[in-house]
Amino acid sequence: MSELRQRPGREADGQQDSEGKESELESKLDGETASDSECKSEVAQAAPADDTPEVLNRALSNLSSRWKNWWVRGILTLAMIFFFFIIIYLGPMVLMMIVMCVQIKCFQEIITIGYNVYHSYDLPWFRTLSWYFLLCVNYFFYGETVTDYFFTLVQREEPLRILSKYHRFISFALYLTGFCMFVLSLVKKHYRLQFYMFGWTHVTLLIVVTQSHLIIHNLFEGMIWFIVPISCVICNDIMAYMFGFFFGRTPLIKLSPKKTWEGFIGGFFATVLFGLVLSYAMSGCTYFVCPVEFNNDTNRFTVDCEPSELFQLQEYSVPPVLQSVLSWKTIRMYPFQIHSTALSTFASLIGPFGGFFASGFKRAFKIKDFASTIPGHGGIMDRFDCQYLMATFVNVYIASFIRGPNPSKLIQQLLTLRPDQQLSIFNTLKAHLLDKGVLLGPEDA
Repeated sequence: MSELRQRPGREADGQQDSEGKESELESKLDGETASDSECKSEVAQAAPADDTPEVLNRALSNLSSRWKNWWVRGILTLAMIFFFFIIIYLGPMVLMMIVMCVQIKCFQEIITIGYNVYHSYDLPWFRTLSWYFLLCVNYFFYGETVTDYFFTLVQREEPLRILSKYHRFISFALYLTGFCMFVLSLVKKHYRLQFYMFGWTHVTLLIVVTQSHLIIHNLFEGMIWFIVPISCVICNDIMAYMFGFFFGRTPLIKLSPKKTWEGFIGGFFATVLFGLVLSYAMSGCTYFVCPVEFNNDTNRFTVDCEPSELFQLQEYSVPPVLQSVLSWKTIRMYPFQIHSTALSTFASLIGPFGGFFASGFKRAFKIKDFASTIPGHGGIMDRFDCQYLMATFVNVYIASFIRGPNPSKLIQQLLTLRPDQQLSIFNTLKAHLLDKGVLLGPEDA
């Protein structure tokens, strides 16, 4: 009986021991996740102050907040479009520099969010390493672009030729230096947070820098491949907002409660029509359709060429279904307009998901905007969230359906080879053309 009386006590002790172990385990887990909960508490930021210019505040003081926001967004949008026209007029090199400045600003906005989340831990070298990795990645991508598109210029200048020859090795060495600096900066108490930020920096580089590089690649194929996609995204953003503002009733997605199906559909049709009109207006101008090339004679970058078939008017038959409606049997249009329809469709149907992705990111960290750079619009990243996704699509589209081998680039590279290498390629090419019957052999002469 005494043993029986003791068993409940032992069971109780066992339960207490197990509970103690569980509580100890929970305390360990709590200790592991304490930093996360503290970080989460720091993420919630105070509501941003009104950043509207005082002049607009006074002029729109009698309006409701809804209409005041409408006018502020509208006025600032027109100002940005005007600025966009100016930089287009200044040429492709200025556009390239603007893209690089936008890239740096977007990187700074995302990295600043990470710093605001973890700043109380005073992570060593975090900001320095983030900007160092940005420098390394830009050096790699821009070096590749210069070597690819301006091969003649690179081969003519001795320092550039050396840098081009060992470009990838130098880039890798620079990255390894940053990697070693990160490992040396690890502090026992903050291992996990430091790896969080290491990953944060690299994902930011992947999203921002890589896709900015694709924008520049598109630009060098011809300014039309840069202007039309960007303009379609801008048009879709404006028209979706307009249709949603005046006719929106049906919510589209929970991530962005203000987005409506009416705005989404209205923006789609308006953007496709806008893309057709804009591409027709630009296709006839060599300044917009010619690739950017370096002229050895003038030592300048030029955009002068004989337009390809994409930018020459062709006659197309109108489908029988539309002939009775339009009263046209044929229609003259540029082939590029057909491609612009694909670009504008992507900008309208898939492009907004870049904005939804950014909305989810901001909701995850309880912030309204990435920054307050542009009153009524937020930060630069708030305006370019869809543009980066669009740039990737355009680059893939060009590579898949447009770009072919470039004879001028091939000849430039052949001219840099040794005479014996050139002769070997000549004999191989001659034998190939003889075999194909393009050239006549001695017996056929």
